[in-house]
Amino acid sequence: MALVGYARVSTFDQNPTLQLDALAAVGCKKMFEDRASGARADRPGLAQALGFLREGDVLVVWKLDRLGRSLPHLVETVGALAARGVGFRSLTEAIDTTTPGGRLVFHLFAALGQFEHDLIRERTRAGLAVAAARGRRGGRRPVVTADKLRRARLLLAQGLTVRETAARLRIGKTALYEAIAAEPPA
Repeated sequence: MALVGYARVSTFDQNPTLQLDALAAVGCKKMFEDRASGARADRPGLAQALGFLREGDVLVVWKLDRLGRSLPHLVETVGALAARGVGFRSLTEAIDTTTPGGRLVFHLFAALGQFEHDLIRERTRAGLAVAAARGRRGGRRPVVTADKLRRARLLLAQGLTVRETAARLRIGKTALYEAIAAEPPA
């Protein structure tokens, strides 16, 4: 069993020494690091660490947010490690999936994260329903306003092409075509 460390800082200005020292203190002999935002999917250090791990090894991070871009990503990554027989430890949160208690705590975190996600989605849907009941629509405002559509019809009646009309009104020709098709002529 080998303890393999992974450290990540978000910018090149930040220093991973605190994380690397903590990983070395718990016995990590091999360590990988990235200097990249956690939101990035392409983190070479993480890819190397995941490729280096063998069955029975444990991936160790200083904090949970150093590994995962989001809770679903974190759960997916730890699940993939477990399927390969690799454990996971987070030093700050004292989570160790090589123990039954650690697996329980991790799965509770995952369940709470999913619960929070579901609540946010439910509140969003409720807010959209209330807005719709009040007659408000979501999304971007239409590029082709009623006034621009009226002016476009006049220009088209004078013999201009859709492309020329769209250019004069400073709108896209596709948007103009869609607006013309959506509204019957006056």
